[in-house]
Amino acid sequence: MLFTFDLLKQKGRPQQRDAFGRVKRAEALDLMTVRFDLSGLDSEMPLALAMMPVLPKHGTDVEHFDNPTLKPPVGTGPYVIADVQPGERLILRRNPDYWAQDLPVQRGLFNFDEIEIDYYRDADSSFEAFKAGLCDFRQETDAGRWISSYDFPAVRDGRTVKESLPYGLPKGMEGFAFNMRRSIFADVRVREALGMMFDFEWINANFYGGLYRRSRSFFDDSELASAGRPADAGERALLAAFPGAVRDDILEGRWEPPITDGSGRDRTMAQRALALLGEAGYAIKDGVLVERTSSRPFAFEILVQSRTQERLSRIYADSLRRIGIYANVRLADEVQYERRRQKFDFDMLIAAWIASPSPGYEQRFLWGSQSADQEASYNLAGARSPAIDAMIAAMVAAKTHEEFDDAVRAYDRVLLSGFYIVPLFYAREQWIAYSNKLAHPKYIPLFGVTIDNWWQKQP
Repeated sequence: MLFTFDLLKQKGRPQQRDAFGRVKRAEALDLMTVRFDLSGLDSEMPLALAMMPVLPKHGTDVEHFDNPTLKPPVGTGPYVIADVQPGERLILRRNPDYWAQDLPVQRGLFNFDEIEIDYYRDADSSFEAFKAGLCDFRQETDAGRWISSYDFPAVRDGRTVKESLPYGLPKGMEGFAFNMRRSIFADVRVREALGMMFDFEWINANFYGGLYRRSRSFFDDSELASAGRPADAGERALLAAFPGAVRDDILEGRWEPPITDGSGRDRTMAQRALALLGEAGYAIKDGVLVERTSSRPFAFEILVQSRTQERLSRIYADSLRRIGIYANVRLADEVQYERRRQKFDFDMLIAAWIASPSPGYEQRFLWGSQSADQEASYNLAGARSPAIDAMIAAMVAAKTHEEFDDAVRAYDRVLLSGFYIVPLFYAREQWIAYSNKLAHPKYIPLFGVTIDNWWQKQP
């Protein structure tokens, strides 16, 4: 274990290097015991250490540990890697010597002898393969496809089953992220104005059959969300040291994402956006929004990685063009996209922040000031806010359920007040389709659908 700790501390993921680097001392007391000195650290560190994988020293290439490799790792899970074809498929085979297979807690899990995971270039190719019967299970993430494309023969004759399943986790946030390292996005009024031009009502009605709900919080559909409720005394006490960090309407629970008339050309919303941009130093000149002092046009690039993102971004770009802003949509392949994301080489992109039911230390890697310049971190916006840092510290230090809720809601309000992203939308259910040869328990999955407890029907 000490070998693994030292290795991840030096060559692990950025968040591992950051977390383990704060441990004051680690020493092996005997062959079965390691002592960590966690004095002065937050209460989450023991959990982070408990979840650390233990790597075998004899099977680990220390020198090249941080380089990609296709060599199967040594593991202790229920499946082993049987075959891998890079970019095409991965085959997992059940491990007959799995150490935990007879434990009561594992009853009913890991029922497939072999699992083949196929990779496709894009979502359209993957869907066509599923329609052709080349895949047995699919989780759908595109509402338009879910509404209009699942009326194919296998669904009609029952060979393919289509289901919508609710789940109990906070819904998180997805949106167009501003890179505030770019000067044009430095002013919060600019970011709020650009958010007004995203016409959710028109998009949801015309492309998604009204299946989506607009995101109002980074923890939607949970008690951690601040939307729709005024801040209580505990939240206000946490925020008192940071006057102005939270807007009054957000503090009082009155704020909502802009609601358009659904026409696709809401003039009132465009006027409101232009008024904010005017306050920030911009004006319309010959139909183009320019900076008053330099006459520089307001233009930027939206980086996307899929056709679905490209379509949504082009709709948004068309709305922005109505107020004189030119947004160029750039579709990049996976490698180029990931390289640019990790180096923060973008103006705007679509990203998702999955919400944990118990957020904590990992939020520093998402929004903390120390991660703004940390390459490959997920602080995509480049947020640097003492209020954000303090709220993260408060949620990690919370001793009671009430203190924790107050800290997370205050954190949510600070993020919303920064207008770091243009919020998109979410579905309250998970959409799945699968072969009628498969079966699963009849339950509402708290953490979402997983095939770990599915099985294959007897012929």
